[in-house]
Amino acid sequence: MASTRQPRRGNTRQRIQDVALALFAEQGYEKTSLREISEKLDVTKAALYYHFKTKEDILISLFQDLTRPIDELIDWGRQQPSTLETKQEILRRYSEALTGAAPLFRFMQENQATVRELSVGETFKERMIVMLDLIKEPDAPLVNQVRCASALFTMHAGMFFLQNVEGDPEDKRRAVLEVAIDLVTQAHAVTP
Repeated sequence: MASTRQPRRGNTRQRIQDVALALFAEQGYEKTSLREISEKLDVTKAALYYHFKTKEDILISLFQDLTRPIDELIDWGRQQPSTLETKQEILRRYSEALTGAAPLFRFMQENQATVRELSVGETFKERMIVMLDLIKEPDAPLVNQVRCASALFTMHAGMFFLQNVEGDPEDKRRAVLEVAIDLVTQAHAVTP
């Protein structure tokens, strides 16, 4: 409950997003109503509707806000030479972006069926295809494409599976990043 009392930026729109994300994660997207969100915020439904007409509008706004660093990374990556060093830096920056968007990714993990049905699911899939294109060679053999896709999967899976592992969160993030970088480095080294 404490997390719902600590809005990211302090304004009403952010408070709505924070409370909605907490409820979506706790109860599931489908089982959370706009009425519950407004009650948790102690505002009228009309006040909530002023900012967001639907739950999907809230989710889309969260997705846009929390994935902005990923979009910036994609823009940056497209302007860089396709070298191993660039690919490694993309993974480093992606690791940091994932950390900032952790609440959204936890929601996506817990609500996979819903995410697939909503527009954010398709948008996320498109981003992942672009990220994969940035870290793999254009004509890479299939095994190297799998290594690069596995590097991204490792970063996503590491966020969830290591939550219950003892240790410093930063140490765990760095360990996941090291594995992802190893996979991309191996793919780069094996490319003919």
